[in-house]
Amino acid sequence: MNASRGFIMGLLILLAIIVVAIVYVVSIYNGLVTARNSYKNAFAQIDVQLTRRHDLIPNLVETAKAYLAHERGTLEAVAQARSAAIGGLAAAKRNPGDPQAMQQLSATEDGLTQSLGRLFAVSESYPDLKANETMMQLTEELTSTENRVAFARQAYNDAVMTYNNRCEVFPGSFIANNFSFKEAQSLEIEDKAMREAPKVSFG
Repeated sequence: MNASRGFIMGLLILLAIIVVAIVYVVSIYNGLVTARNSYKNAFAQIDVQLTRRHDLIPNLVETAKAYLAHERGTLEAVAQARSAAIGGLAAAKRNPGDPQAMQQLSATEDGLTQSLGRLFAVSESYPDLKANETMMQLTEELTSTENRVAFARQAYNDAVMTYNNRCEVFPGSFIANNFSFKEAQSLEIEDKAMREAPKVSFG
């Protein structure tokens, strides 16, 4: 009788341990899913701000075109860089956090910033363009958007770091490896110009 009771108690303890282990594994798994969804949601804000940035550029180029008749190459470079940046953003949207997609996005946005920098440098030689009300308004909007991009990028990178930490720290690493949670890539900007809003003051 005592042996039977002991066996039942042992069995109940074993079942309790198994249930606790399952709950623990499910909790870690759900934490990884939540962290992954967080960085993807944070990337959606980058998408919103970069799309706004891309949408401002055609009006900027069109306004400058009337004054920069001899700077066709500069204007075309901006248009091409914008097109590449839109492609880079589209690739990153399909798979936020993917290393190749994020590197492509960084490179194309860097190229766009550099081409805009050349446009604004050329514009300095055209006082009428600098005084144009539409140009001043567009550059103010662009600067504001650049600031929003910087904040969105920081929020995304913080969310990626939280997710990656969950994937790398044991026992999360064990669950991540067995359920195909891959490390996410932060949005790194190597060119200093990309870390700051372009100097677009026409005042």
